[in-house]
Amino acid sequence: MKAFDLLPALIQLVAHQESAGGDATGLAARIRHRLEDISHHSTSYYFGPADRLVPWVAPDHPAPEPALRSTILTSVLTPVWEPDRQARRTRLCAIMTELVKANKRVLLIAPDNRTLDETLLASAKALRGAGLQYRSFLCRYEPPTIAHEGGINLRELSFDAQVSAFLGKSQSDKAGLRRKLTRYLELAPILRYKAEKQKDLDEVRHLEWRLLSAMGDVQSRIHRLEETLARYESLAIWHRLGMQVVGSNVGTMQENCRLYEVQKQEYLQELEVAQARINELKPEAYVEPEMRPEYDELKDEIHRLGGVERVREVLATEEATSRRPFLQAKRVIAATAAKVAGDTIFAPLRYDALLVEDAPHIPLPLLFICACMTRERIVLAGDPRDLPEPRPTEEGWLMGWPTDLAAESLSPTGTVQS
Repeated sequence: MKAFDLLPALIQLVAHQESAGGDATGLAARIRHRLEDISHHSTSYYFGPADRLVPWVAPDHPAPEPALRSTILTSVLTPVWEPDRQARRTRLCAIMTELVKANKRVLLIAPDNRTLDETLLASAKALRGAGLQYRSFLCRYEPPTIAHEGGINLRELSFDAQVSAFLGKSQSDKAGLRRKLTRYLELAPILRYKAEKQKDLDEVRHLEWRLLSAMGDVQSRIHRLEETLARYESLAIWHRLGMQVVGSNVGTMQENCRLYEVQKQEYLQELEVAQARINELKPEAYVEPEMRPEYDELKDEIHRLGGVERVREVLATEEATSRRPFLQAKRVIAATAAKVAGDTIFAPLRYDALLVEDAPHIPLPLLFICACMTRERIVLAGDPRDLPEPRPTEEGWLMGWPTDLAAESLSPTGTVQS
């Protein structure tokens, strides 16, 4: 028999319990809907590991010892049947440590919150003993019933606490990013303005340099003419005649001196205007020494994040109301079997391994749903003396596993919107 062949029987069993009127919490209805979803969308689930459960939950014939229902050794299904609870959990936690080191996603389930908390404490100690940061790997979906023990605070591992811490960090990161964007948008126009003023300042300084050069040339010419006029009478006659031939006599030299002087005054006026403009532009173009490095750092950060528009989109986006991504990010999720099977937030999640503590006290419909969420490996742990004798159900199916959803070991569950 395959696991998929059990689905009709499980659906009938749960439907019968639902119609019997003992489903005050609505758990049976949610479980039935989940089983029907597995039946209708079988390609979205995994039946390989679940097939290995069949000899244990629905044996073909009674075995002299419950722990001997299946003698097939396989890496897909690992039974840890041990009456001693401490020894059993030690083995279970050792397996979990191996899975965590192998980077596997693990679902840890138990029939009730107390058992789950005790197992989670043992797991945290095992991971800590292996030199691993258990806070980074473990997550308790429901609020823990044990606050702390042995230096381990289970409240720190609770899903709500981790989500709140993440959202708080996210809001802090957003606030920091918003400050960076605001500062960048403040500095950008300031530096653009100062860059324009620096360009103007460079142009005016270039004009000043050209005016100074031109005025220097004019002054040199005036100086040469004045020297020539001062010693004109002492020049040889032939020298003066040569100068007059080219139109250079006392009258023309005096006239040229006046023209050069006028030109010099014009240059001086233009130079005064240019220097006044330079004095105006200097403070406008001045950039504080720390402003440019700050702007360059902010510019690189904004560019790395995709530009101003992308950063604005990120800041405008509200925090997602879905809590499922946080569950997907955790390596080990610990929850009661009823919560995993009945809460819609777990419906699309899949895990590499399923670890089951106190398995004989988990009703088969819940165990079956959790098994179908598992890709690679199932570890069943419990006291073999708690395994019931195989008995036929009212529908005629031979079941060697508890099927009653109203068992006292189940903790109440509620649906959490995802």
